[in-house]
Amino acid sequence: MPLLPDFKLETHFSKWEFSARYHMTASDAQSMTMAELLDMATSEQRAAYDNLWLGYTETFGDPALRDIIAGLYHQMQRADILCFAGAEEGIYIAMHALLDKGDHAIIVTPNYQSSETIPLSICDVSAIALDPEDGWSLDIDVVSKAIRPNTKLVSINFPHNPTGKVLEKERFDALVDLCRRHGIWLFSDEVYRGLTVDNKPVSQAAADAYERGLSLGVMSKAYGLPGLRIGWIACRDHTLISKMERMKHYLSICNSGPSESLAKIALLNADRILERNNRLIASNLGKLKALFSEFEDLFEWYTPDGGCVCYPRYKGADGVETFTRNLVEQAGVLLLPASLYHSDLSATPDDRFRIGFGRANIDEGIAAMRSHLLRNHS
Repeated sequence: MPLLPDFKLETHFSKWEFSARYHMTASDAQSMTMAELLDMATSEQRAAYDNLWLGYTETFGDPALRDIIAGLYHQMQRADILCFAGAEEGIYIAMHALLDKGDHAIIVTPNYQSSETIPLSICDVSAIALDPEDGWSLDIDVVSKAIRPNTKLVSINFPHNPTGKVLEKERFDALVDLCRRHGIWLFSDEVYRGLTVDNKPVSQAAADAYERGLSLGVMSKAYGLPGLRIGWIACRDHTLISKMERMKHYLSICNSGPSESLAKIALLNADRILERNNRLIASNLGKLKALFSEFEDLFEWYTPDGGCVCYPRYKGADGVETFTRNLVEQAGVLLLPASLYHSDLSATPDDRFRIGFGRANIDEGIAAMRSHLLRNHS
């Protein structure tokens, strides 16, 4: 396996995520304590957790957990679900299971770096840039023109990181039809599925819509439980599921038993958790809109469709890289500048930054950011 390039976003986080006073670029929804999660459990679930045998677990994932995950979709059964140690393992394994040297893949940009670097380490890759002038949507005609005889995979991410775009149903349906006509796999990163803005429809799952669709899910983002390190892929092709399971033998082998037990409790309370997180998102978005309206000469704000991150434009003469560096060093407010979403395959905006709005206690970060702006940009 070729050595992968430095993961710029995660390297940036390793420096600042736990040292910056105000983490205003978090990509996950508000988490909870063990006590809060266990308080949602029935007496039987709590007893099962307390008496859990700490041995190896099944490589495919706990059968009961896979049943619960399958219930999040319309057409999935237990056999259609393979669990992973977080979403990153799922991305890594899926790309290696689907792609070979000599294949061609299509991805969208900007995107989470591994969605580009992992397939690029295997085969030829083309990028389709999402256009802010088109509401960050995916141009299906451009995707169609990028298809080659050896195109094996189209990889998408909606609700999108970092823009918060949810692909319109007509465009999603057109993409599925396009992939079906060409026999192309559709890998869909859906880790924000369930987080909505202004009660907009939840994006459709690729695994439900398409027989060669893969839906990536995780406890980390919409459910706000990244510490569990539980992710999954839903897919109706059992030959591919089996191939990915065998690859998992070389990585995590199996998931954490306590994490699987806690994930079952959380997912059985999924509606309750998502309702809480969506209420928080709505409140936080209002606060961010007010902040950026106050400094509209410096920022171009928009309201995203879903998820809990957004990608506003910075208009200041100092540039977004200088602005975000000074903001974290002088005010302790962490944002992600556009350079961390750079692509080697297509042009990406250089005047944007990612801000998160899924966590509680955003007021302190907003106050610190506002004070910094008043001191330095009045």
